This record gives sequence, structure tokens and C-alpha cells, in this order.
Amino acid sequence: MLCPSCQADVVADAKFCHRCGTILQPEAFAPQAFTEPQTAVERFRQAVASRQDQGDNDTESDLWTGNYSSKAMFGAWIVAGLITIAGIILAAIAYPSSGAGWLWTLGLIILLWLGLYLWLLYRQFSVFYQLTNQRLVHKRGILSRTTDRIEVIDMDDVTYTQGPIQRILGVGTILITSSDRTHPEIILPGIDRVADVSRMMDDARRTERRRRGLHIESV
Repeated sequence: MLCPSCQADVVADAKFCHRCGTILQPEAFAPQAFTEPQTAVERFRQAVASRQDQGDNDTESDLWTGNYSSKAMFGAWIVAGLITIAGIILAAIAYPSSGAGWLWTLGLIILLWLGLYLWLLYRQFSVFYQLTNQRLVHKRGILSRTTDRIEVIDMDDVTYTQGPIQRILGVGTILITSSDRTHPEIILPGIDRVADVSRMMDDARRTERRRRGLHIESV
């Protein structure tokens, strides 16, 4: 390798000429960019902004929809059946030959079952649940309807309760506690496949929090 200035013979990887001092590799002496180390707060803000920019294009999609399940009233049906049997037995003992007594007994039994059936219809038509990847929608009412919305990212805890019969049928009540000021606690009764639905809600909550970069451990 020859020096372009004095034509001296220099080694191939030399940075400058040993005779005239001409710089042979200018990039080796270029000033290096100096970047100050970021603080933890700056890294956190940068990660949050980056993840929010990436998530702004995400579309909202349905994960689950449901309403009040008839299985939730199975215990009430059993109790009504026992009351019906006991009423017939008592009527047979108290009014063995009285037609009026039997009419009163049958009338009360019919009112009992009719009341339970109408209550079930009311719960099924007045309650609607919808879970998306971003929010939970809870609608209630028939003539006048109230709609509650809560962001899944605001959910702090998702639990569910079941009675003995409900455990057999896989139905239960979901309790959601959140940081939402308007709805700090939401109770969702009569949920079929309650274990799967509560797990789905908890997974949606965790996924949304990770998406928005709210885990400091990831910064």
C-alpha cells in the first residue's frame, strides 16, 4: 500500500503514513456520537409511547357474549319441586275431600312456578354481557336499559363464586373489582362456563396491560 502524498510504502491496515503523517483511514478518527444514558423514567416513557403507537392500530374484537343462564336457577327449581310435593301431601292430609282446599293448593303451586318462570325470563331478557379485547360491556333493563362499560385494563381482580349445585352445572357469579371510579365493583350473576369466562377476562386484562407497556419489568 502506497501513501497518496509521499508514495511511501506503508502497511495495509495503517491509519496514517509513518513518513509524512497523512491520515490514511479518516473514518477511524471521526468523532463518535455521545449519548447520555437514559434514566429509568425515560426508558419507561419511551417503552409506553412505543407500545401505545404499536397498539393504536389494533382493532377491537369480541371475545365473548352471554346473558343470564337458566342453569343459575336450577337450585330454585329443586326447591320449588320440593315445595310442590310437600304442598300436595299436606293438602291430601288436611283436605282429603275438600275441593276448595285443593283449588287453593294448586293455585299457590301454579303461582310459585309461574313466578319462577317469569323471573327467569326477566333475567334472561334484561341482562346482556359482552367482552372484547379492550372493554367489558354490561347491559341491564328491558324498557329502560342501563349500559355500563369498563376498560379491561382497569380491572384489578376477577373472581367467581359457585354454590354446590352450581359447581356441578358449571355456572356461577363473577365479581370484578377495578380502579374505575364509576364502577369499582361489578357483579355478573348467572354466567355459564363461569371458570372459562373468568379466565378469559383475566387473560384479556393481562394482555391489554402488557400491550400498553404497564409492566415496569419489561422496561
